[in-house]
Amino acid sequence: MGRTLLVVPTGPAVGLTSTCLGLLRALDRRGVRAGFVKPLAQPHPQGRTDESAELVRALTGIDPPDPLPAEVVEERLSGGHLDDVLEQVVARWEPVQAAHDVVVVEGLKPGPTQIYSGRVNGALATAVDAAVVLVGAWPSSGGEPVEDLDDAGLERLVESLAIPGGAYEARARARLVGCVVTRMPSSDPQVARRDRQRLERALAAHELRLLGAVPYDRAFTEPRVRDLVADLRPQVLSEGEQGRRIREVSVFAQAVPGGLRVLAEGRLVVVPGDRSDVVMAACLAALNGTRLAALLLTAGVGPDPQVWELARAATATGLPVLLTDESTYATAMRVHDLEVDLSADDLERAEQVMVRAADALDGDWLADLLTRPEERRLSPAAFRFRLTELARSVGARIVLPEGTEPRTLRAAAICAERGIARPVLLAAPSAVEEVARSLGLVLPETVEVLDPVAAAERCVAPLVERRRAKGWTDQVAREHLTDPVMVGTVLLALGEVDGLVAGAEHTTADTVRPALQVLGTAPGARLVSSVFFMCLPDEVLVYGDCAINPQPTAAELADIAVQSAASARAFGVEPRVAMISFSTGTSGAGVDVQKVAEATALVREREPGLAVDGPLQYDAATTLSVARSKRPGSEVAGRANVFVFPDLDTGNTTYKAVQRSADVVSIGPMLQGMAAPVNDLSRGATVEDIVGTIALTAVQAGRARG
Repeated sequence: MGRTLLVVPTGPAVGLTSTCLGLLRALDRRGVRAGFVKPLAQPHPQGRTDESAELVRALTGIDPPDPLPAEVVEERLSGGHLDDVLEQVVARWEPVQAAHDVVVVEGLKPGPTQIYSGRVNGALATAVDAAVVLVGAWPSSGGEPVEDLDDAGLERLVESLAIPGGAYEARARARLVGCVVTRMPSSDPQVARRDRQRLERALAAHELRLLGAVPYDRAFTEPRVRDLVADLRPQVLSEGEQGRRIREVSVFAQAVPGGLRVLAEGRLVVVPGDRSDVVMAACLAALNGTRLAALLLTAGVGPDPQVWELARAATATGLPVLLTDESTYATAMRVHDLEVDLSADDLERAEQVMVRAADALDGDWLADLLTRPEERRLSPAAFRFRLTELARSVGARIVLPEGTEPRTLRAAAICAERGIARPVLLAAPSAVEEVARSLGLVLPETVEVLDPVAAAERCVAPLVERRRAKGWTDQVAREHLTDPVMVGTVLLALGEVDGLVAGAEHTTADTVRPALQVLGTAPGARLVSSVFFMCLPDEVLVYGDCAINPQPTAAELADIAVQSAASARAFGVEPRVAMISFSTGTSGAGVDVQKVAEATALVREREPGLAVDGPLQYDAATTLSVARSKRPGSEVAGRANVFVFPDLDTGNTTYKAVQRSADVVSIGPMLQGMAAPVNDLSRGATVEDIVGTIALTAVQAGRARG
C-alpha cells in the first residue's frame, strides 16, 4: 500500500503541474516508485484539453490513467452527484496506489468557471486518504516577482497558504505536510537566500513547513505564438514559425522613425492593420534578420493589398502575421495576461521546468516519503543521479588514451563541465585542438591534454621493473609504450591518475592486457570480471560477466557473483543474485547445470547474508508468476536484480539483445577485481555510454581510496 500526496494550488497560476512534475522527478531520483493520477480534467475556457497526464507520460515513463473529462465532472457536480464523481476517482486511483510507494495526485485549479475547486479538492483528499501539499506563488508586480517584499506582503502570502491549509485539516481531515512556493525572486542569490529564510520563519509561525522554494525564470513564462493563437484565435494571415517565443509585447504607437526600437528580437508587435508604414517597417526588419515574435494587426483591419503584396517576401523568413477584431489596447492586455500552461508539444521547456522544480524540493522531506526502503527499486534516473553525485565527490583524474577519438573528446568535455571527473586526454595537443575544432567543440580548461610520446620516457623504468620477470628490457618497454593504452596504464600504476577508460578504438583484449601485465588483480581477487548496469525503463539491473571470462569454472563463477553483488551494492542496488542457467532448480541435469549449482553453493558459503539462488532460468529470475510455479519460496526468483551468466556466450549475447531490442542504455562494462580502476568501452559506445563509464571509473577510484 503506497502513500498518496494530493498537490493543490492556492491560486489559478501558481505552477501546479510543474510542481507535480518536479515532485515525480525528485522521487524518481531517489528510487521511490512514484505514480501519478490527475483524477479530474481541468476545464479550460478555450476548450483545450488537460495535458497533465500526457506530460507525465512523455517526461517520466509513468503511464497514468486518463482523467475524468471536464464536461462529465461539471455535469455530475451540477446535478449534486459528487459521490459518483469520487467513486470514479477512486477507481482510477486504487490500481496506481497498490503498485507504487508514493502516488502524486494533481488537484484542480480555481478559476472563473471552477468555483467548486476548493470543495472538490477537499473531497479528493478524503476519498483517497491523501496528505496535502499546497502550492502558492510569490507575489509579483508587472509579471515579475517582487524583489523586496515587505512584512505585510509576506504575511499575506503566508495567510494565503495557512487559511486553505487549515480548511483541509479541519474539513477534509487531511494531514497537511507543507507547501511549495513558486516564482521566488532569483536574480540575486543573497537576496534569494534571505527571502527563503524569511518565508520559512513566517510559515513556521503558522506551523507550516516549506517543502520547496522554486526560483523564477522569465524564460519559462514566455508563451509561443501558437499559444497566443490558441487563446486569442485570431485570423492567421501568414502562419510562419508558430514556435517563436514572445519575450515582450509592444504597441507600435509612434511614427516609424520614433518607434523603430520596438522592432527587436522576440517582440510581438501590436498595431492597427491600417498602419501600412508599420507593416512595411516590420517586414523590412524581418528581411534584415530581426526575428520578431509576430506581427499582430488589430481592429479587424487587414493590411492594404498593395502593401501586403510588397511585404509578402518577409513571410518567407518565418514571420507570423495575425489579425484580430479587437482594439489595440484590449489585444495588448489580453496578450500580457495570457496564462501559459505547460504543453505536451513543448517538451523541451517542460523538461526544464520539471528539473528546476525537482532541484528546489527539500531533500529531508523527500527522504521521509520512502515508506518501503527495503523494497525500493533504483530507477535509471536515480542510478544516473547517484552515479554522478558519487563521481563528483571523488574528483578523480581519469586518463583517456584515445585522446583524439571524437566521442571521447565530447565525453571528456561533458565530464569536465559537470564535474564528474578531471579528464586527461593522451594525444598530441595539436591533434586534439584540430579534432576539437572540426567538432566545433571548446574543451573546458579542466580537460588536461598530455602528449603520450613525452610521457612514455618516464614510464620506461617503472614498466621494466614490473615486467623484469618476463624478460622485458628498456627496448621492449619502449616498444610497448608506443601504445597510449600502455602509457596510461603505467601512469595509473604510478598514481599520477586515478583510473583509465579506453575501448572506443581498441578491442577489449588491447585494453585489458596492459592492465593485467602492469597492475594485476586486487588483493583477494581471484580473477578480473565485468558487469553492465542495464538501465531498463523502471529499474537498473546488473549483468555479469558479459565481457571477460569465456568459460568460468564453478569457483570463478562464484567469484563473479560475489564481485557483482559488491558492485551492485556500491551503486545503491541491494543485490538479489540470480545464477542463470537453462534449467531452474533440479528440473534439468548436465555438466553446465551442475556448474551453476556448485557456484551457487560456494557463494552461499562465502556470503551467507547475500540473497542468491540458482540455477534459475531468466524468466524464473525476473517474473513473479513464473517464479511461483518454478521456484516457490525463493527470496530471489521473480525479483532478481543481479544476473550472473554461466559463460561469456550467454552473457554477451543477452546484454546486447536487451540493449538493442529494448532500446536500453547499458553502462559498462565495469571491470571488477583489477588492482586499479580500468574500464573497457564497446567500440560502438555512444557519448552517453562513455560519460557513464568515466563516472563509474571515478566512483571505483573513490572506493579504492577508501
